[in-house]
Amino acid sequence: MLKAIAIDDEPIALEVIKSLAGHVVFIEIEACFTNSFKAMEHLQQHKTDLVFLDIKMPDISGIDFLKSIPNPPMVIFTTAYSEHAVQSFELDAIDYLLKPFSLPRFLKACNKAHEQYELRKNHGITAATQSIFIKSGYEQVRVDLADILYAESVGNYVRFVLVGSNIVSRLTMTEAETLLPAVAFIRIHRSYLVAKKQITKIEKRSVWIKDKELSVGEAYQKNIEKFIKNE
Repeated sequence: MLKAIAIDDEPIALEVIKSLAGHVVFIEIEACFTNSFKAMEHLQQHKTDLVFLDIKMPDISGIDFLKSIPNPPMVIFTTAYSEHAVQSFELDAIDYLLKPFSLPRFLKACNKAHEQYELRKNHGITAATQSIFIKSGYEQVRVDLADILYAESVGNYVRFVLVGSNIVSRLTMTEAETLLPAVAFIRIHRSYLVAKKQITKIEKRSVWIKDKELSVGEAYQKNIEKFIKNE
């Protein structure tokens, strides 16, 4: 069961989401918020799998809200405006629902979230192995986890930088994060996932992987702090 919350400054819009979610057996709407900052407090205190997030809100936009959350849950944007669609997918949103949306369109978005959830749930099986398969073109290439230095978002692709070579795969960073076990890799930026054992130096706003300096995003600073404290 996916634990979800909905955030929208219009109560009627929240009622629509709650009503449509009532038709989805694998989603439970645990709370609804018209105030973004109260929603942020909820996310800090409760495990949440999915957020239905409006973009145009008076206190903080949905885009900025998502950017401010380290390790955010899955997000489905809900909005009456289409101009932010590209930016939302750059933030690895699961889907982008344009109001008013129908039940079939809502179900499609929820099914995408459920597929991603199942991938994450099976993450432990992947983490137990010493290698993974990465799709590159028409091939599935076996890669030893120990050989991966970091993963970098490059447009619609992710480049896996290895010891001595690179592999480019058509993935989102969210999918790459699911593929790489959290016990061994850490997200430091919207565009970077790095191997913990390959970190040679940490500065205030950057991490060094051997002789390569990578920027640390403000929203991921807490990840670095926890890593340093070995939490």
